[in-house]
Amino acid sequence: MALKAVPIWGSAVRSNPQLGSTSDLGTRHFSFRTDLETFRKWECCAVLAQRATTPVEDEKPATEIEFLGLIDQTQNKESTTFHKDLNSLPKPLTANDLSSSPRDGSKVRVAYQGLPGAYSEAAALKAYPKCETVPCDQFEAAFKAVELWLVDKAVLPIENSVGGSIHRNYDLLLRHRLHIVGEVQLVVNHCLLGLPGVKKEELKRVLSHPQALDQCEMTLSKLGVVRVSADDTAGAAQIVASDGVRDTGAVASARAADIYGLDILAERIQDDNDNVTRFLILAREPIIPAATDRPYKTSIVFTLEEGPGVLFKALAVFALRDINLSKIESRPQRKRPLRVVDDSNKGSAKYFDYLFYIDFEASMAEPRAQYALGHLQEFARFLRVLGCYPMDTSSVD
Repeated sequence: MALKAVPIWGSAVRSNPQLGSTSDLGTRHFSFRTDLETFRKWECCAVLAQRATTPVEDEKPATEIEFLGLIDQTQNKESTTFHKDLNSLPKPLTANDLSSSPRDGSKVRVAYQGLPGAYSEAAALKAYPKCETVPCDQFEAAFKAVELWLVDKAVLPIENSVGGSIHRNYDLLLRHRLHIVGEVQLVVNHCLLGLPGVKKEELKRVLSHPQALDQCEMTLSKLGVVRVSADDTAGAAQIVASDGVRDTGAVASARAADIYGLDILAERIQDDNDNVTRFLILAREPIIPAATDRPYKTSIVFTLEEGPGVLFKALAVFALRDINLSKIESRPQRKRPLRVVDDSNKGSAKYFDYLFYIDFEASMAEPRAQYALGHLQEFARFLRVLGCYPMDTSSVD
């Protein structure tokens, strides 16, 4: 699908000799420079670009979307309390990066949502240990970064064993034409972080992503702290380090503590130790599955006509061919949430109109998978294969 060239806007972030200073943050035109060496590390924040989508049935593509800059908490603040030199962290993308960045193939560039130290970054490094990670401020910014050739891949969370599905990313999978080329499963080990020398009993407030706070309910209740929501776990750690308030802590990863110079006051504070997040790896081109003993998974999305037993018939095409379904997710049609069905005997009724996302354990190279999808097309109004990719059979760590 062709992509239109559009202007790139952003929030300029300049390093300050005073560690952690973000006084130059603000929405403005970039002052573009020709020296690419100063922008070797990137951050996918503040990209303004037209969405590249193919509308599905009732979905009308938006003309443009604006990504915000860095998290609001860091705007217009000066700080001298960072305990690590943040100059080594990724810098924002520029128009020069888009038009003339070197492509020597030495490193795979992988986008993720959040700041350095986020669990998504850990998943990217698990999938590609030698990759160059590229932080993005929003999930859609990561999709855009791949579409605009700013990065090679994106690693984004799709479901958590405790918190459930990340619905936003299910919706974005449909809006964008990227392909799922892999998956990563990562154990989430939450740590309680604080400024150096602070004890956990001194904390009065704890910052983190709302889901992380919920997953550490028991520990935080025992401490009697006030919980404050942040955009992400690594962002919470950054705020604690930049503000330098001794009675404020964060729930984040051990790597975030190392990056932002914080102490780990307690480890594995989550209520459920079996806390695993599944991530999807997205790319511009699909994987062509080969005949191999390695197990594959295929992800699809479809809609159905209204009628008795239609969903049962849709699922039966897999059961008839001994194909295991590992995931079923339904999402409402955003532009047409209700469907009116007329019945001469009972009058008219309104039903929710849904999209169905399914993961099944078979490769598209297998005839049984091809026959199943061919059978499904007989009564599906819309069907799209999101990707066929190797299953993550490595140890969860």
